[in-house]
Amino acid sequence: MILYLHGFRSSPQSFKARVMHAHLAELGRLSEWQCPVLPVSPLEAVELAESIAAKTLPKYLTVVGSSLGGFYATYLAEKHGWRAVLLNPAVVPQDDLSHYLGEQPLWHGGSIVVLPCHLDELRALAIEKITRPERYFLIAATGDEVLDYRTMLAHYPGVRTTLIQDGDHAISDFAQYLDDVLAFCGRQPPPAVTPAAA
Repeated sequence: MILYLHGFRSSPQSFKARVMHAHLAELGRLSEWQCPVLPVSPLEAVELAESIAAKTLPKYLTVVGSSLGGFYATYLAEKHGWRAVLLNPAVVPQDDLSHYLGEQPLWHGGSIVVLPCHLDELRALAIEKITRPERYFLIAATGDEVLDYRTMLAHYPGVRTTLIQDGDHAISDFAQYLDDVLAFCGRQPPPAVTPAAA
């Protein structure tokens, strides 16, 4: 199963989530896809992810996290041993989001209210140092206008990394990395079988 966790102020309607959803639909694998609307509370977001994962076999689960979702994915990977694909992940959101207290508009409609207690929850979920780098696949863009890619590289030493020169926070050319992501998730379709010659 692929569990996609969207970023701050985002939703399952995010660009990358829609690209993955469409591709898995083409492959006939939508039954392996989950992309919930995450609560504003970090602890509740993690609990929701865990409740969804409880319905599958953990060794067959990969969590894909974008931005703040990457922060959650790291916590879940360390806690449960899951594989994780990190797309321009937030490393210290407890600092980054301190400037976003109060009501915040969502990219796809509606709003949320960010409270000081949510920053405390982020601090409680922070992973100081990752273990088993082989469980991670990091995709980071040097042109990310929101988060510093160098912080990502420093926080995930030794992991498989695709460093996009320039690029942006949204990874607008995400489709060209999708095959690598799905292969890491173990959801790449098997090679076509060539019929034996008569």
